[in-house]
Formats: sequence, C-alpha cells, structure tokens
Amino acid sequence: MAAGGSAPEPRVLVCLGALLAGWVAVGLEAVVIGEVHENVTLHCGNISGLRGQVTWYRNNSEPVFLLSSNSSLRPAEPRFSLVDATSLHIESLSLGDEGIYTCQEILNVTQWFQVWLQVASGPYQIEVHIVATGTLPNGTLYAARGSQVDFSCNSSSRPPPVVEWWFQALNSSSESFGHNLTVNFFSLLLISPNLQGNYTCLALNQLSKRHRKVTTELLVYWGPSLLSEPMKTCFTGGNVTLTCQVSGAYPPAKILWLRNLTQPEVIIQPSSRHLITQDGQNSTLTIHNCSQDLDEGYYICRADSPVGVREMEIWLSVKEPLNIGGIVGTIVSLLLLGLAIISGLLLHYSPVFCWKVGNTSRGQNMDDVMVLVDSEEEEEEEEEEEEDAAVGEQEGAREREELPKEIPKQDHIHRVTALVNGNIEQMGNGFQDLQDDSSEEQSDIVQEEDRPV
Repeated sequence: MAAGGSAPEPRVLVCLGALLAGWVAVGLEAVVIGEVHENVTLHCGNISGLRGQVTWYRNNSEPVFLLSSNSSLRPAEPRFSLVDATSLHIESLSLGDEGIYTCQEILNVTQWFQVWLQVASGPYQIEVHIVATGTLPNGTLYAARGSQVDFSCNSSSRPPPVVEWWFQALNSSSESFGHNLTVNFFSLLLISPNLQGNYTCLALNQLSKRHRKVTTELLVYWGPSLLSEPMKTCFTGGNVTLTCQVSGAYPPAKILWLRNLTQPEVIIQPSSRHLITQDGQNSTLTIHNCSQDLDEGYYICRADSPVGVREMEIWLSVKEPLNIGGIVGTIVSLLLLGLAIISGLLLHYSPVFCWKVGNTSRGQNMDDVMVLVDSEEEEEEEEEEEEDAAVGEQEGAREREELPKEIPKQDHIHRVTALVNGNIEQMGNGFQDLQDDSSEEQSDIVQEEDRPV
C-alpha cells in the first residue's frame, strides 16, 4: 500500500517538466498577501462551475508537489489542504512560504494558473529613543530648554516599515513631521517649551497595511536661575531677613536654605530663631536675635528642579550696635578742634583785632568799637612816631617827659574802621567822640603846663 501511494509522483513530475515553458507564457494570475503565523487560501483560477482534477506545485528552482485533488496523492505537509476541491489552504505561514505557486487543472483540457504569495511580518517591538533627556520619577521624559534633542524609531518588520512621526502639543491637534522610507530619525535644535507634548512614532507595513505606534510624552524644562543679595549685615541681638528669588523654573523648583558650616551642608529647619516663608518661587529666611558666634558666615539658597540644581551663597556679617552718643561727641569734638585751628590761623595771618569798651561823657551808650590797623601801615606810623618824638625833644624836655604816650596816641591812628551798633551815623559820632576826647586831654595837659608851680 505504501508502494502504491508513491508510484504516481514520478509521472506527475515528468508531465510538469514537459510544460515548464507554459508557466512562463501564462504569467501571474493573482497576488495574495499573507502574514506570518496566519493562514491563507490560494484560489486556482477564476473559473466557476464544473472543475476538473487540481494539483498544486511550488515553483522553486524545481517544481515541488504540494497537494492534489487525487485522493491517492498525499499532501506534502499536513498544513496544506484543499478548499472547495480546488483552492490551496496553507496554515501558519512562515517567511519561507513566500513565492510563486502553480495550479494545474485537468478538465477536457489542461489549464495552468499561477499565484504569487507574499508573506509580511510585523511591525513588532517598536523602540523609541529620545536622546539628551532625563526621566522623572513617574517615567516622563524631559529635556532642557535650548538643548538639542534626537529622536529615533526602530521596528522589526518585513518588508522594512515606513516610519512617520506625529506631534501633538497641549490642547491642540496632531501634526505630522513627515515620513521617510529610509531614515527613521530626526533632531530638534534649540528645543523650546512650545515643543513639549506627545511625540508618536508610527510604523507601517506597506505590504500588510498593518501598523503600530508608540506615544512618548516629552516635557521641556530649564535650567532655574537665582536672584539674591550677596551680602547682608545684622547687629548683635537684632533681626535680619535673607531673600532668594527663583525664575525660569518649569516645573517649579523646590527652594531650600542651607548653612555651609559642615560637609555636606546642613538644611536649615524652621525654629524659634529661624523663620522660613515661601510665596511662589520667592523664599525668605529670617534670623532672630543675631549672634556673631552662631550666625555669621555663608548661607546657601538652593533651587532643586528635575532639570538640575542651582545654588547661591549669601554672606551674613554680624556687628555690634553703633554708639550714637559716642559718634556725636566725636563729631562735635572734631568740629570744635577744626574751628579752633581755623581761628588760630586767622589770628596769625590776618590783621590785628582790637576792642575798646567805654561810655561817652555825653551819656551815649557806646558799644564795642573794633579798630582795624594794617600791619604794614603800623610800621610806617611807628617810623613817623619816632620822627615826631625827635621833634618833641627839640621843643622841650618837659613836654617830652609829660606826654610820652598821649601825643602819639592820636597820631598813631592812620586809618580807622569803626562799627557802633551797626549804625553808620553812630559810627561817625563815635569817631568824633574819640577825637573830642583826645582834644580835651591835650587841652588839660596844656593848662597844667601854663599853671605856675
């Protein structure tokens, strides 16, 4: 029985070999596309009605028998079977099943029909890579603002898939970045916040029209910046407030205050002496009852964000309170000392000041009279006095002895400037009184000379 089953195969191959030229002449009747691990059915021509005996072959380098409607011929493999006594049904396709299949039908005449079976695979296991990014704890990718971001998408598929990128910003519709049959990656230069959103890689198998896609969310952050005063001063026992402002942080940064007395730095916690407040991205640290031993030194404001960490140092100087009374006293002392120095210089290098206080015999109130005599004129007047004294000696020894000072007293005054109560008229009267007093004194002296002894 086994011998009977294998006897017809040589005759079939001989007949098929005799008609190889006919295969080429007939050409392809149909193209069928199947997928790996799927089933497919190949039809023998487009003929309806009564059908004859059908035999299927695989056209490799040599014709390979697969299946026949002749029950005496067994299928080449169990996964081959006939449907409606004419069509070839193949189960669990593999990539090796791809090729040209030939159907021979014998009914009055012999006819040949060819079918081209194409086997598609994938796309499977789409892998998306976004370079120059970080990952948040929840798995979301992020990139720093202004950086370059590279995108790539790979998938196993036969034939190679067509890759297409789509982008959807927040609260907007999707837009395509285009597709390319050979290049499956692209780059974004100087990425900005308006490019954050969902990026979708779509891989399409053009043969089977099957596609797969992977969507990845990308956020755009940047590098936060800090603004603060680099130096602050506090008086012993007083209070001081340090400020720190964070800008450009997305998402918002966490602000911490540290003291760099130790390594690593110690985070300052709120206490009775340290009050920490935060309003949005502005934070303040208030230190009560400042102490030079405990509080003087560097303080650190740290902004911690998923993109990175920024720090700024602030130097706190603690000083003793100012002695206001001592400062005022010192200033007054310096002013008095300066005034004394200036007065001394004026008295040393300026004209001579003389003061005379008296009352006139007429009952008028004479205030202080200031007489200003130029130093150079005084020397000239002294020379005149010496000449007058010499003339006086010639006139008489008696007059010289009794009036040694009174006479030059009047002549000594060469130029006089007098101030009497700030009144010019009184100034003239005062000067006239001085002249009258001198005349009266001289008259009295003459009368005494004329008086007999």
